[in-house]
Amino acid sequence: MTDLLFSKASRRSWLKQGAALALATAGPMRAGAQQPQTTLVLGDQAGGLRALFEASKALEGVPFAYRWANFQGAAPLFEAQRSAAVDTAVAGDLPVLAAAVGRTPLKIVATRVGKADALGIVVQPDSPLRTVADLRGKTVIVSSARGSISQYQLYGALEEAGVLRSEVRVKFVLPTDAAAAFASKQIDAWAVFDPYYTIALQQGGRILRDGRGINTALGFITASEPSLADPAKRIAIVQFLDRLARAGEWALANPEAYAQAYSQLTRLPIESARIITARASVTGRPVAEADIVALQAVADRSARDGILPLRVDVRAITDAQLWKRPA
Repeated sequence: MTDLLFSKASRRSWLKQGAALALATAGPMRAGAQQPQTTLVLGDQAGGLRALFEASKALEGVPFAYRWANFQGAAPLFEAQRSAAVDTAVAGDLPVLAAAVGRTPLKIVATRVGKADALGIVVQPDSPLRTVADLRGKTVIVSSARGSISQYQLYGALEEAGVLRSEVRVKFVLPTDAAAAFASKQIDAWAVFDPYYTIALQQGGRILRDGRGINTALGFITASEPSLADPAKRIAIVQFLDRLARAGEWALANPEAYAQAYSQLTRLPIESARIITARASVTGRPVAEADIVALQAVADRSARDGILPLRVDVRAITDAQLWKRPA
């Protein structure tokens, strides 16, 4: 997965600090009724969506069974959706497009709104790198894989600074591996997203450039096409999205309770949890025309810059009719 070398001790140190976000890969089966009509497998990244639902209790009493499947980044999550191992997935804008290019049978069914400073390029505290222009001739680690929001962030920052992509060596490393390497100072510059981003900063890392003005701060819920073709699962997905909106409303109204629950569920320090939850994508709403336009702009730019091998027609991978809850 990576040619970076780091000691087992450094990995253990990272894990002890909670950065591995040790939630079960697949949570226990839950049901809101004794005889649920169907079961949903809810794909998650770094436990973020599950933490929101656990904290808000928004899934209590749902008329379907469910379990969580947790992944450290979008790439393995969409591999699971491609193989029909999960019914829904949550990810940022570019990973959804990359999954579509990879022939994952999905539809965008909801939008999540976060903050663009939830990701960025971080360097070591004593690094001589002071601006993005200083990355010329350097190696930048991007998490998690090609087509990530971090790659889009890095390329946007390089263009802004007048640095050619050919002037920077880019390597793709999954977040937990990169986190351990960064903690042991084997990485100079790392383009990464929350929660790993915040943890790196709290360990002394310094921001070179965050996502404001580059990333859309939009995330999306996708549902697999086979799941949407199943009448019972289709109904359950709509019910799940209704609860997603409810969970977001609760989190906005109860920020400290949300942070405390997130800290407990992810085993992260409360100081980190407060920062992460304050800028997390909690608001869930139906896909709006403006969301399609914004995502299409990302798709067009990514095809232009070679991040994606071809242009994605966003409208073709969106089901804006499935969920009609008022925004």
